[in-house]
Amino acid sequence: MFIILPLSVAAAPYAAMVIDARTGEVLHSRNADTRLHPASLTKMMTLYIAFQAVEHGEIDLDTEVRISRNAAAEPPSKLGLKAGQTIKFRYLIRAAAVKSANDAATAIGEAISGSEAKFARRMTRTARALGMTRTTFKNAHGLTEQGHLSTARDMTTMGRHVLYDYPQYYNLFSRKSTHAGLRTVYHTNRRLLSNYRGADGIKTGYTRAAGFNLVASAERGRERIIATVFGGRSTASRNARVAELLDMGFQRAPSRARINKPGRPPYTPDSKTVVIASNDQRVSGPQGKTIRLVTAVSRSLRPKQRPGSEPEPAPVVVAMKDEIAKALAEAQGAETQDAPEAEAVAKRPAPSVKPEARPADLVLAAVKSSATEQVARGSAAPNTQEKIQEVVTRVSTSGGKHWGINVGRYTSRYKAERALLKTALSEMETLDGTLRKVIKRPRGFEANFNGLSRERAKLACRRLQARGETCFMIGPSS
Repeated sequence: MFIILPLSVAAAPYAAMVIDARTGEVLHSRNADTRLHPASLTKMMTLYIAFQAVEHGEIDLDTEVRISRNAAAEPPSKLGLKAGQTIKFRYLIRAAAVKSANDAATAIGEAISGSEAKFARRMTRTARALGMTRTTFKNAHGLTEQGHLSTARDMTTMGRHVLYDYPQYYNLFSRKSTHAGLRTVYHTNRRLLSNYRGADGIKTGYTRAAGFNLVASAERGRERIIATVFGGRSTASRNARVAELLDMGFQRAPSRARINKPGRPPYTPDSKTVVIASNDQRVSGPQGKTIRLVTAVSRSLRPKQRPGSEPEPAPVVVAMKDEIAKALAEAQGAETQDAPEAEAVAKRPAPSVKPEARPADLVLAAVKSSATEQVARGSAAPNTQEKIQEVVTRVSTSGGKHWGINVGRYTSRYKAERALLKTALSEMETLDGTLRKVIKRPRGFEANFNGLSRERAKLACRRLQARGETCFMIGPSS
């Protein structure tokens, strides 16, 4: 009995590559640099840019995306989106990663870049930044199109970056099923995930021109292998070949190896112009790479003080707390452990501030002066019920101000607080009145500004990122 395969599938060129994911070392390759049709392996790049866009505040996971006619008209595999309907961005990601839905992939590209063509150019630009030198993308889904080509080596590189650059999203690729807003969808590679020990992703692909493609990753103990196949003749034969390649990888890879993560590429959003007026209102254009500030004066500035006159103290908001001595010690970079040190602080003279002092010095001087007065009052009347006061900065989160921004993770609380103060002074117009908060995490101390509206948080991040500073948006807690 003979089985006749379609000519285009049977003739699809074969290519393969196996690497040790920990080090990037190539363990096996065949035709690895031959440019071939990647099919839905393309969606790894679509999803990579989606993760990147969420990370940098271009779009939110809960953003409602309106589906275009172009996206709704994509051929299967698809989620079944209708033109004009809206769906959360997170469900588009799930559908593209698990079901390999073409309509979802196109909708992702249009939501981020405005059109699929612009998104494809960004995909190619990102590929070059990742070192994928022989890859060119023409669409977001991977359906056959002239010039839409990649290689086994480049797609293996892509899989490794997805694994290490965005580990918080990598679990998507191992879900055998997930809810995608409209319905539950099932993984296109659930057979390999179920039958090969340690398999946890990544992406399948099939077109008549490409054949059956797969980038697969598996972990056993401390070892992790990534294997790529282009041009398989059927799902079963492709999975069998990938299993053989993964076995080969585990046999050849050392049991212990130091993880050498690939370097993350620079952030390169779509090139657009944002015009921001001095009153912080966006005048025209969506978020983009180039930011031009309109510097025309829209309000009169406070006149400078005459030499010799006393400077006006910086405004402060005080709140009750009985650990002022410790707070003062932390502000000075030292640890205060007991009451005698607090009494010593109370006896210090109030700091003098020169009129030409920098804004940071004025703020710190006002904070220390106010706090010292409160400590002095407490030491003069120790038997009273009055509590010692501490300087804080806070804003009400009513009126939709439930958003925040993160300006970095630091090795100590002191460094995080110093970064918050520095950022607050450099970006007063958007961060004035916010709550500065340091949150201890297992991997360090996160420096956050809370109490912003969503638009104000976006604006603050854009302005900070334009100066090369780290900034990520923080959504409302669920």
